[in-house]
Amino acid sequence: MVTMIETDLKEVLGEIKTQLSQIQGDITDLKITQAEIKGELETFKAEVKGELETIKAESKGEFSTIKNELAFIREDVKDLKNSQRAQIWALIITVIGATITAVVKFGFFPNP
Repeated sequence: MVTMIETDLKEVLGEIKTQLSQIQGDITDLKITQAEIKGELETFKAEVKGELETIKAESKGEFSTIKNELAFIREDVKDLKNSQRAQIWALIITVIGATITAVVKFGFFPNP
């Protein structure tokens, strides 16, 4: 009976060693995968940072362009306001001139 117990223990220890070796291999694979993921994450971070810098630079340029266009629009609005004032004054003067002409023509020189 002693022989049988030793044989069983040897088999059990062999199986345990085999399983431990498999577990150790799995842990090694996990460590390798983790290192690869860390590398990919760093690459992704660098790409995102580069994209953000590009977007920042582009938005600064676009903001500057928008500012310039807004300044041009303001100038155009000022010109339109001045133009409207001039047109109103021209209309007022025309109406006054027509009124004076009508008064002079019909008031001083009545029709016979």
